[in-house]
Amino acid sequence: MAEAERIIGTPDTPDAAGDGQERPDAEQEQKQEQAPERPRGKRRVAVLFAVALFAYLLDLGSKMLVVAKLEHHEPIEVIGDWLRFAAIRNAGAAFGFGEAFTIIFTVIAAAVIVVIARLARKLHSLPWAIALGLLLGGALGNLTDRIFRAPGVFEGAVVDFIAPKHFAVFNLADSAIVCGGILIVILSFRGLDPDGTVHKN
Repeated sequence: MAEAERIIGTPDTPDAAGDGQERPDAEQEQKQEQAPERPRGKRRVAVLFAVALFAYLLDLGSKMLVVAKLEHHEPIEVIGDWLRFAAIRNAGAAFGFGEAFTIIFTVIAAAVIVVIARLARKLHSLPWAIALGLLLGGALGNLTDRIFRAPGVFEGAVVDFIAPKHFAVFNLADSAIVCGGILIVILSFRGLDPDGTVHKN
């Protein structure tokens, strides 16, 4: 009888041992499924700051070149009268609007940077990372001018140089801000949130 019980009980022993190991395995599988979320979020934040840095450095470099080579010189015709490079100092907002509110625009740019930095903590969408990166880089580019250029801190005039015919003169930071804004409108219209959630109408 004991021998029969031993034989019958033998298959149960691995099962019992297996039952004891199922819970940790299930927990590990759940952790493995959840683990990629954090790296993915970190990668999106990395993309955001990489795009922002690229836009910022491109804007900063172009302004330094314009100030050194183009300011106080005749405009350069790129496409006849339709597109020229002409250095001007703009105390207003993007495309030369609101020159009497330089300090207000400086505060707004700083606030935009803070909001984007806070929003980055829950960022899981690549298109949103690119859009916010463009906004951040453009805002930082113009804010740098506001702080470090004449006539004074937080009142500095932004360097603009891209001059299309029958349009306001602007710079690469303005272009990055506009492109980022347009992309955000498109993403919002399509129902895509920064955290990767998609809302279907």
